Amino acid sequence: MNQIVPALITKEYRTTSQIKGPLIFVERTADVAYNEMVAITAPEGRTSLGRVLEMDGRTCVVQVFGGTTGLDLDLTRVRFMGDVARQDVALSMLGRILDGSGRPIDGGSPILPEASLDINGQPINPWVRVYPSEFIQTGISAIDGLNSLTRGQKLPIFSGAGLPANELAAQIAAYARAGSSGDEPFAVVFAAIGITQREVSFFMERFKTSGAMSQAVLFLNRANDPAVERLFAPRAALTAAEFLAFTHHRHVLVILTDMTNYCEALREVSAAREEVPGRRGYPGYMYSDLASLYERAGRIRNNPGSVTQLMILSMPDDDITHPIPDLTGYITEGQIVLSRDLHRKGISPPIDVLPSLSRLMNSGIGEGKTRADHRALADQLYALYAEGQDLRRLVSIIGEAALSPEDQRVLAFADQFERLFVGQGTANRSIEETLDLAWQLLRSMPVTLLKRIPQQYIDRYYKVLQGVE
Repeated sequence: MNQIVPALITKEYRTTSQIKGPLIFVERTADVAYNEMVAITAPEGRTSLGRVLEMDGRTCVVQVFGGTTGLDLDLTRVRFMGDVARQDVALSMLGRILDGSGRPIDGGSPILPEASLDINGQPINPWVRVYPSEFIQTGISAIDGLNSLTRGQKLPIFSGAGLPANELAAQIAAYARAGSSGDEPFAVVFAAIGITQREVSFFMERFKTSGAMSQAVLFLNRANDPAVERLFAPRAALTAAEFLAFTHHRHVLVILTDMTNYCEALREVSAAREEVPGRRGYPGYMYSDLASLYERAGRIRNNPGSVTQLMILSMPDDDITHPIPDLTGYITEGQIVLSRDLHRKGISPPIDVLPSLSRLMNSGIGEGKTRADHRALADQLYALYAEGQDLRRLVSIIGEAALSPEDQRVLAFADQFERLFVGQGTANRSIEETLDLAWQLLRSMPVTLLKRIPQQYIDRYYKVLQGVE
């Protein structure tokens, strides 16, 4: 962490009794608090930080950030510092690249802090929490058109191994803006957790070439960094986001990738503590731990800023019932699901719109926010595409020649929808372009099949596009 404020009087202990993985056990401690920061000095003089995880009588369990290699039971010195972990924050963080502990790694000068905040944040009082109701444009048609994101929402992206989730995250970070006009102050806080050096290079290059770096803060935790640091990276990022949102009144989009790496680190620490495991070896408190991160999204009454979260997680074996996506789905307001079948077809981004959902979409779209026909268009696209998917399964049994002409048009619509609407590649589409493209696709269908769209919108958009006045 950037700054730890020590207590006026601190005690140094040489009573380490056990070392297990990233944990050390210190005996005969007094006046130690949960989450208190600790300085651990190895026999050769190297000092690393840790935090208190548990107190049992006079025995204290300390989580060591830099790893326990080189520590000795008799010669290791432990000093409790009398404060929690804090993140130095300032508006000058924008444009900077930091490690998982919030230290600059871009070769620039140290951050001159405006404040030093507890990385665990402060819970938003439900009485002053504002219901999310304003549109955020991501530039991705399958999200903006069908699963719209609102300010203050938390929406996960479920991916599988090998799917381009990182590419989608970088694309959203480059294109996202507040509202459809984009004239409100906006920032992106991007936290990459447990990524490889190749992925580090990819994200840094994409942010710099896209021009998004000036309004972004990057937290990069590499795969070879201590696993414990992965537990701090999202908290440091969210602390920076809350400062930008609620102190400098910006609309902040936080992108966390990959939360599966975070949960694996959580399981590693839990195993070292010899806790009773839950499902698939993950700790039983993983739900509340994830909630402590996700619930930091939101808006506050009489404060123009907002914190919105997009968290990306890899589903082991593409299993959406795995504990990580399962618990995440309970906490968040919907999900975006990436499809391996679409990826094999060359559709990019391969967003499977049928299992995807944004529960707050209705509150963020419509007249004065996106466009009046938005909800009806989304319903009609969903209905026709779902019917097309059913027909594909039927064709595999009876063949396409057995379909009626109407069914064949729906089947062709499903192909066009995937290729043109979902598969936009690296294009950045405004919400107007997304909705106009939806009407272009519906031109191929008879008006009698457009049962989800009110007549007033058919008269205004469909007939004009067909050349009928």
